[in-house]
Amino acid sequence: MLSKSGFNLWADNYDNTVHISEENNDYPFAGYKQILNIIFNEVMQKTYSNVLDIGFGTGVLTSKLYENGHQIDGLDFSPKMISIAKSKMPNAHLIEWDISKGLPSEIVNKRYDSIVSTYTLHHLTDVEKVIFVSKLLSLLKEEGKIIIGDISFQSREELNKCRQKNLHHWDDDEFYFVFDELKSALASICNCKFQPISHCGGIIVISK
Repeated sequence: MLSKSGFNLWADNYDNTVHISEENNDYPFAGYKQILNIIFNEVMQKTYSNVLDIGFGTGVLTSKLYENGHQIDGLDFSPKMISIAKSKMPNAHLIEWDISKGLPSEIVNKRYDSIVSTYTLHHLTDVEKVIFVSKLLSLLKEEGKIIIGDISFQSREELNKCRQKNLHHWDDDEFYFVFDELKSALASICNCKFQPISHCGGIIVISK
């Protein structure tokens, strides 16, 4: 896992790094643009909604929602990325926060139409993901949704196949989504759906 200082150093080149991987249809960012577009269109089903972005980075996704009138709260642990995003969204409520500590007090009493997260939650272990998603559910409005775009697979078998093909640059400090396992762990408290987008990426939609 990259440290906060690592993400600060990566901030200026992050979008270009993603672009190269996405354009070449390579792990880890194959399907990145399509994933962001689908999440954008899903959030845009409502107008002027309240959106929480977990790990907004340089604001690639949320700046577009911001421009379309949505109220944006965001969590990210990189001061440099927050600074870049703030220049795009001066009136957004952007909080420096490490999600491994749970949720910050500033948002625990808020309710959101959409909670989005792109390429962030894989820094949590599988157990931590379940705990964190459980906490996010309490922040949703009645018809709200958690929409996660990330490196993800339907099954553990598919994850292992991708890993074998990419051993030379696979990141063993990251914990990618296995949908079948996540759905099983959350079955008693919420509904989960998965839409594969590429050989290593997809969208998970969670609702009450």
